[in-house]
Amino acid sequence: MRSMVIGFVTGAALLQMQAELPRFAGFACICALALCMLWRYAQHASGADEGSGGKGGRALRITAMLISGGIAGFFWAAFLAGQALAPTLARADEGRDFILTGTIDNLPYRFERGMRFNLAVEQVADANDRALPAETIPPRVVLSWYAGRSGSVGEVRPGERWRLKGRLQRPHGNANPYGFDYELWLLEQGVRATGYVRDDDSNRRLNNFVFSMHNGVEYIRSVLRDKIQRTLNGKPYAGVIVALVVGDQRSISQADWQVFNRTGISHLISISGLHITMIAGLAAWLASWLWRHSFFTQRQLPLLLPAQKLAAIAGWLAGLLYVLLAGFGVPAQRTLYMLSVIALALWCGRLTAVSHVLALAAGIVVLLDPWAVQQPGFWLSFGAVAIILYASAGRSTLHKNEVEASDEAAMLPPAAAKRRKRRGTPLTRRQRIGQGLREALNTQYAVTLGLVPLTMLLFAQVSLISPVANAVAIPLVSLVVTPMALLGSFLPDPLAGPLLLAAHETIHMLAAGLRWLSGLEFSVWTAPMPPWWLFAWALAGTLWLLAPRGWPTRWLGLASWLPLLAAEPVHPQDGELQVTAFDVGQGMALLLETSGHRLLYDTGPAYAPDADGGNRVIVPYLRARGIGQLDGLVISHSDTDHVGGALTVMQNVRVRWLLSSLPDGHAALDAARQHRRCAAGQSWQWDGVHFEVLHPAAASYADDKLKTNARSCVLRVSTRSASLLLAGDIEAEQETELLPRAEDKLRADVLLAPHHGSGTSSTPAFLAAVQPSIAIFQVGYRNRYRHPKPEVYARYAANGIRRLRSDESGAITLRFTDRMEVEEYRKSHARYWYGR
Repeated sequence: MRSMVIGFVTGAALLQMQAELPRFAGFACICALALCMLWRYAQHASGADEGSGGKGGRALRITAMLISGGIAGFFWAAFLAGQALAPTLARADEGRDFILTGTIDNLPYRFERGMRFNLAVEQVADANDRALPAETIPPRVVLSWYAGRSGSVGEVRPGERWRLKGRLQRPHGNANPYGFDYELWLLEQGVRATGYVRDDDSNRRLNNFVFSMHNGVEYIRSVLRDKIQRTLNGKPYAGVIVALVVGDQRSISQADWQVFNRTGISHLISISGLHITMIAGLAAWLASWLWRHSFFTQRQLPLLLPAQKLAAIAGWLAGLLYVLLAGFGVPAQRTLYMLSVIALALWCGRLTAVSHVLALAAGIVVLLDPWAVQQPGFWLSFGAVAIILYASAGRSTLHKNEVEASDEAAMLPPAAAKRRKRRGTPLTRRQRIGQGLREALNTQYAVTLGLVPLTMLLFAQVSLISPVANAVAIPLVSLVVTPMALLGSFLPDPLAGPLLLAAHETIHMLAAGLRWLSGLEFSVWTAPMPPWWLFAWALAGTLWLLAPRGWPTRWLGLASWLPLLAAEPVHPQDGELQVTAFDVGQGMALLLETSGHRLLYDTGPAYAPDADGGNRVIVPYLRARGIGQLDGLVISHSDTDHVGGALTVMQNVRVRWLLSSLPDGHAALDAARQHRRCAAGQSWQWDGVHFEVLHPAAASYADDKLKTNARSCVLRVSTRSASLLLAGDIEAEQETELLPRAEDKLRADVLLAPHHGSGTSSTPAFLAAVQPSIAIFQVGYRNRYRHPKPEVYARYAANGIRRLRSDESGAITLRFTDRMEVEEYRKSHARYWYGR
């Protein structure tokens, strides 16, 4: 069974790497499942088992189960993916107004400018209120409602039915190496369109509540969240308490997440498997204790039903309720499935090996949600349990004290003496406490070391202070804060306040200590994400290191970590250049790399107060590559779509100097270690690559009437074989100025389209002077400026210029070697959900 589940999970994971879905996935899935069932039946019919048939027969059976499970997993995941992708919004309907009637079916999230929520669509009409077929709009959409003319938005709650005028688009997210895949996340959530509510007087609530089990759960979660936020109004860690009670993490700031990640305790700041297990265990113990005492009545309840079975039911129900509070999220589902398997085995009296429970839980998760294999939490959760099982194999635990030899024992018959020795004496309380501490330390030791290769593969960093932070945070959050927060959420207000405040203050004190720990220079070890072969090598060494006592030279397993932890970022050869134009939406951000230096040109837009091109795209990319320092940062001008991520980048990465046209007093200037104004004539040489600033003229800073675009830093970069022109947001007037002043230097093989291809730039004369073979347009999908303008985009085509758009290509990588290589992320990393 374990072999088949491993194959099933592997097959589902393999499907997520495909650019296209296989045809006839449903039929192939049925055939694969039938093959698996026939194989298992043949196994049982022949009396075969895992311990018979010799080593060759056993290896053959395991291989057959892995292959059949893999085929079933692959086609099952393909079948579900096809079903999930079936509802779609036609491209012709993007940007079109619809009147949508439906229910709010999740916890709305309120942000600074409005709120965001999921709408389960029931009826659809066009802008003139003419009914349309229901399949015109996918059954579940995400809507943002921004404050319009009135300066406010409707107060929506889960379960309410609303009539809203909305404008929709197909799912689309930024596509970057090592970045968050928003389109995949929407697919997993069952959302097939996104959009916003139009400011219209016809928007109104139709019903206060539409009953369904799902709406009821979401409404209860909303009430609990409102109660916590009302009680802890203005408190800095109210969002953490909300996350522990209802699993909504959206109110936790990015600064706090950075502290939790650096200290390795982010898994505790949610309804995690640890918390669910703790609540289920507490409920099971309480139910068992009360049942064994027959609720302190004269009835002999254990004679009606064994206390162990009742405890299994109570623990499972408590776990289910807590998972529902979490919104039935994927991490919580994993724990619930484990609890379900254990409870069922206890009830049926067939408690099996823990490895079977682990495998079955993993199989159920992937069976119901094949996209779970794309989440780091899936591998960390099951990986941690697998490591604990492996590290504890072959280790005995003392359950009693051996009976010492005595004259009385010598006089007993041999059989009686043997029974006396086997019974032993119970452990003292001190011995039990000491043994529990040793087991906890051994478990922490195994998990900390065992997950190092996986953590480096997923996050390119490992917290060195995680063991210390978790030793304090796990008992504090799981045994103190979470129970107090849950009780405070369900008790009446007079009793709830003190408990919620106590839980908050405990988190506040814990966070203060964690912030100090995270500030230590050695708190986190970073290195580039390893390739698969290096990860496999380090994992093999880790298993050697954690082998049972008596295994020869276990310490040699640490040697496998050396290439993992000491790896250096890859870089071009001397005289070569690599350019990565990030997909940051409507904004600019490019990373330029030579053999020994790195420069970032612009930092992308600001999306929200806590989200920008820096923390969403650039910093994750740099961290995954193991890049901890930038030799230079050029910010072309002060528009927010160019400078939006600057502070985030400078806070997370060491930046040696800043070159910009930013005005005095700008926050980015205060954060810079060294700043210079960009001015025409500046130049430098890095590793055989020449950099030169062509614009603005130094005298332009004296003109206060100039627009920020007019002072954009224009940078030309040239290698021995090709050149690149980064034009910022200059417009026609600045292009005209450049022609006589730097006409001999404008020629470039690659041009970053000025001002995203706006109608006020890319004049025919400028394009004739540059003569690029490739033009890059960094634009947002269906952006409100409609960049690039159709007439400008056509002008590039008329000049025979190859056009690359970040909204279509994703991140674009250029390699300037003896010849120029171009890589488009959405093509080189094609996935079946892109553009769907």
